[in-house]
Amino acid sequence: MAVQLNTRVREASEYVFPMPPVAGAVSDVRRRAGAVLAAWKVSPDVIEDALLVVSELLTNAIVHALPPAVLRLSWMRDAGLGTLRIEVTDAGPAGQPPAGIDPDEHGRGEEIVHALATRYGIETRPGAVTRWADLVAV
Repeated sequence: MAVQLNTRVREASEYVFPMPPVAGAVSDVRRRAGAVLAAWKVSPDVIEDALLVVSELLTNAIVHALPPAVLRLSWMRDAGLGTLRIEVTDAGPAGQPPAGIDPDEHGRGEEIVHALATRYGIETRPGAVTRWADLVAV
């Protein structure tokens, strides 16, 4: 009896960005994430959507959660299909949002992530919350 092995080649890459607690950190991490995605040869359309998701998830962590925040990008290509997972992990809710936040300027990030992602979710464990989104590319 002959057994056929699955010989498809799967590519996987991962990159982790700690989020420094300084002004301008989101734009810096976003810029570095864009360079990593380009190096992975992720399509420009997916990169554009991914960077918007990165910005929304990181901003959410800064405004609503305790530090530290960490961004993790994972890229998997299998049988011509690519999946980019974006994860932001923080130390959990910080309580009330900072004073002076205009509700007309905030609060749409989750809707944006849901609109752009193929799948999304939240994982909680003691002392940490991870919000994640998958973007799929052909």
